[in-house]
This record gives sequence, structure tokens and C-alpha cells, in this order.
Amino acid sequence: MSATTTPTSRAAAPARPEAPLRQAVRMLEVRPGRVVVAVLWGTLALGCAVGLAAVAAWLIARASQMPPVLTLSVAVVSVRAFGIGRGVARYVERLASHDVALRGMTALRTNLYTRLADGTGEALARVRRGDLLARVGADVDAVGDVVVRAIIPAGVAACVSLLAVGIVGALLPAAGVALAVCLVLAGVLAPWLSARASRTTEADTAHARAEMASRTLEAVEGAGALQVSGALPARLEALRATDRDLAAATDAGARTSALAAAIQAGAVGLAVVASLLLGVPAVAAGTLSATALAVVVLTPLAAFEGVAALPAAAVQMERSRRAAARIVALLDPRADHETADGATPAPTHELRASRLTVGWDVACLRDVDLVVRPGRALALVGPSGVGKTTLLLSLAGLVPPLAGEVDDVAGDVVLVAEDGHVFETTVLENLRVARGDVTADDATAVLAQVGLGGWLAGLPDGVETMLGPDAATVSGGERRRLLVARALLSRATYLLVDEPAEHLDAGTADDLVRTLLAAAHEHDRGVVVATHRLAALGDADEVVVLGPGPGPAAVVTARGRHDELLTDATYAWAAAQEEHR
Repeated sequence: MSATTTPTSRAAAPARPEAPLRQAVRMLEVRPGRVVVAVLWGTLALGCAVGLAAVAAWLIARASQMPPVLTLSVAVVSVRAFGIGRGVARYVERLASHDVALRGMTALRTNLYTRLADGTGEALARVRRGDLLARVGADVDAVGDVVVRAIIPAGVAACVSLLAVGIVGALLPAAGVALAVCLVLAGVLAPWLSARASRTTEADTAHARAEMASRTLEAVEGAGALQVSGALPARLEALRATDRDLAAATDAGARTSALAAAIQAGAVGLAVVASLLLGVPAVAAGTLSATALAVVVLTPLAAFEGVAALPAAAVQMERSRRAAARIVALLDPRADHETADGATPAPTHELRASRLTVGWDVACLRDVDLVVRPGRALALVGPSGVGKTTLLLSLAGLVPPLAGEVDDVAGDVVLVAEDGHVFETTVLENLRVARGDVTADDATAVLAQVGLGGWLAGLPDGVETMLGPDAATVSGGERRRLLVARALLSRATYLLVDEPAEHLDAGTADDLVRTLLAAAHEHDRGVVVATHRLAALGDADEVVVLGPGPGPAAVVTARGRHDELLTDATYAWAAAQEEHR
């Protein structure tokens, strides 16, 4: 994960930010020409349906008058053509619209992952893994569906409605006006009611879906530990409660949706009755033939097929708007912004923290001053819970500081966190997460560097061995060293490593810490290591000791080189304890 800066070191965001849905649709990179083609094919498909209804009505009415057969031949061929054309055009429209949707979702995911990689990741740090999975999965699909399920149906409905009104209006203008009014009633009022019902429903269901994804992921990944602790039944019951909440949220808008459906059906009936009431006097007056009356009365039945999809389109638009807001909330709004003078901020050569106070809403560590530059190794030590991890997250840009500043290092930071993800793929591909051009020899060398040479030699397929989901097939110590190896392979200038010695014996832990500290000097990198191990810190350029302060937040209690701090009674006592373990 790369990170860049805190809010204090960037230009202010625009006063009127772009609407989330519009921003997300831009990330779809949809070509307008492809949308127009899909709309045209959809219009042709429904246009054939309208033509089929009109010609079939004329054919039935005219055939009842028993004219010469040749009089009906054109109509018979037209009915066949419209029937076949409807199916073919519908098939091609599906191909065109789904091509637009699938291309768009691919582009959106690519752009989303790129923006997440380039941004600070502050929002990601506050989102649970299950919720994040829902956002990059179902929410991306919902945004992609806005084209194929909302925009294209709306365009088709508008075109087909104009066609139907034109056909009926050409035969009987008054009936054309009545049909237009009924189409507006079904195509505007019903979708508005559906969107209104969906607005509340989507807000509740989006939260319920995210909660369900989080609870499901928690239950699946931690099933063993939850079963042993006896907490699994409670978690499953919570999952069932979330499912009930999701069902209740879905049912909440059912009444309004039912009213919208009733308006749709009523508009169809009203159009037919109005056409009949207006057409019969016209036939009696001789201004309209009996066969034309059949066309005027029956054509509206097909005309409403287009607007029938608009309530669902309105619901999809609202769903996509909610999904877009959840996706955009993950992005760094400052990533694409320029400074006030129009130039992009230049990267600095130091990772500098000034009077930094960090914490999750409440300060846990305050007034920290740090300077990390390439070639410099720094160690953070202190008791558990003192704020070492939170400090690293703030230095990486994942948690905004409560006070103070962190300079921009242009996204050139890699954080090795305790919960870093190991993918269900080969050892080599897991290491290529850091750098795509890593070779098998590179992987073998770095694994030996972190003390995994013997482990690698025992694998059946070497670096091509498949790992289980989230490193379920490796030990905690092996997982930790694999994450460190991945970070060492990256091209980032600054490495922030949280507790690399966890789950390791004393000798292996100290060797790993020394490897990280040596990387600063050998590869001209800035390295910050948070650790409980003190014996391996002789190569650190500075050791920063964190401890309880005069208030509720911890502070820096001592700092200096390892040999200098050994003159401090507290530090020397802690170092001596390691020798007796």
C-alpha cells in the first residue's frame, strides 16, 4: 500500500465537488457512440413490436371485411418481418448493451484500483474488509448497470414513445394527444414514485448489504477461532439478524413500488379507453375508417412496452447513485488536484513528522517529531498499546493525524502491516504484488534474506507452490516474513514495518530486524521498524522510545542510538530482560 500526504500539505479541494455518479460514470470510460448504437438497436426492437401491433390490428380488421387476398399480402409479409425483426434486433441490442456494460465495469475496476493505489488510502483504513469487498464488487457492478439498465432503456423508451404517438396521431390527432399524456403519466410519474421509494430503501439496503458482507467474511475467515471460543453461534445469529434487516429494508418500499406498478397498468388501460372513446365518434363521422380504428385502439398496447422499463430504470439510477457515492468515498479527493498555482506538488526527499498527534478520534500518542530520509534506519519501541502501529499508519497516510503535519513523499511509502493480505496463489505471484517483474531467482534470494530459505526448499514446487487462502497453509512467522520479503522487493523509498518479529523465536526475530535495518544502508532506503525487540537495534540510526506521558496520551520518553540509550535505566532494564528469556 502506498501513501502520500496529510490534509495539511495539499491544496484545498474545490468548493463544488463533482457528483459521485458523474465521477464514477467518467471512470467507466463509456464511448457515447456505443451507447447510441445500443439505443438504436433497442428502438428498432420495440419499434418492430409497435409496428407488429399496428399492422396486425389493421390486418385482422381488414380481413374481417373479406377483401381479395392480394390486398392483404403486404400486411402479411410485414407481420412476419416485424416478428422476426423484433427478435433479431433484441438479440443484437443485448449484445451491444452488454458490451458497453462489461467494458465499462472493466474500465471502472481498473481505474478504481489505480486511484486506490495512487491515493493516500485514508478512507480504506476506516472501512471493514467485508464492506470494502462489497464496494469493489457489488457496488462497481451497480455503477456499471446504470448504462445498460437505466440510460439505454430511457433512450429507447423516449424514441419508441415518439414513434407510437406519431403513428396514432397521424390517424387520429386527438388519440395521439391522449396517448402522449398517458405515456407521460406512465413514463414520468411511475418512475418518480419508484425512485422515491428506492431512495430510502437503497440507503438501508446498502448498509445492510455491507454489514452482511462484513459479518459473512468474519464468520468464514474466523470460523475456527470462533468455534473454539464459543462465539460462532452468536455471530451466526447476528448474521441472520442482518439478513432479516436486509429483507425488511427491501420490503419497506414495496407499497410505493406497487403504486407505481398500478399507475403503469392504469395508464395502459386509460390510453386504450381514450382511443376507443375518441375513435368511435370519428368513425361515425366518417373521418376515420373502421380498420384505422383498430390500429388506433390496439397500438398503445405495444407502445407502453418501452415505458414499462422506466420504473426499474429509475430504481437502478438510485441504486447506482448510492453505489457511486460509496465507491467515491474510498478515493483520495486530492489525488488529481493541482496546487493553487496550477503545478502538481513536487515530491520531497524526507519523510518528516512535526509535532504529530495521532489516534482514532482520541489521541493515543502526541507531539512526535521524526525525520526519515533514504539511507536512514529508525526504530520505534515501547509497550503494547502505546501507539506504534497508529503512528506508522499516520506516517503512511492511512490515518489522518489529529494535529501536526506529515510531509508528502509522493506515494513512495510501503507499509507492512500485521494484517497484510497473502493471496491464494503461488509464492512467486504473492511476491509480484510488490513488483510485477520479480523473477524466480529474485524471489529465492529475498526469501533467503528474510530467513525463509529452508522453508522454500521444503515446498513441493518451490516458488510455484500454491498458498492457501490468506496464508492459511503457512505459520504466523512464515506469513510475517513473506510480507517483509514482498516489501523488500518493492521500489518504494520508504519502508514502514510493524512488528516484524511477531511469532518468531528470539534469534530469528533479531536476524529479521537486522535485515530490515541493513536495507536502509545497503539500498539507500528510509526504514522505520516498530518492534519489541531491542537486542537487534544496534544498526538503527535512531531509536525512539514511546511511553506513558503526563496525560492520557503517550509521548516520546527517550531517543538516540541503541548504545547511548543503554545508559538509561529503564531502557537498559528492558534490554536485559531479553537476555533472560
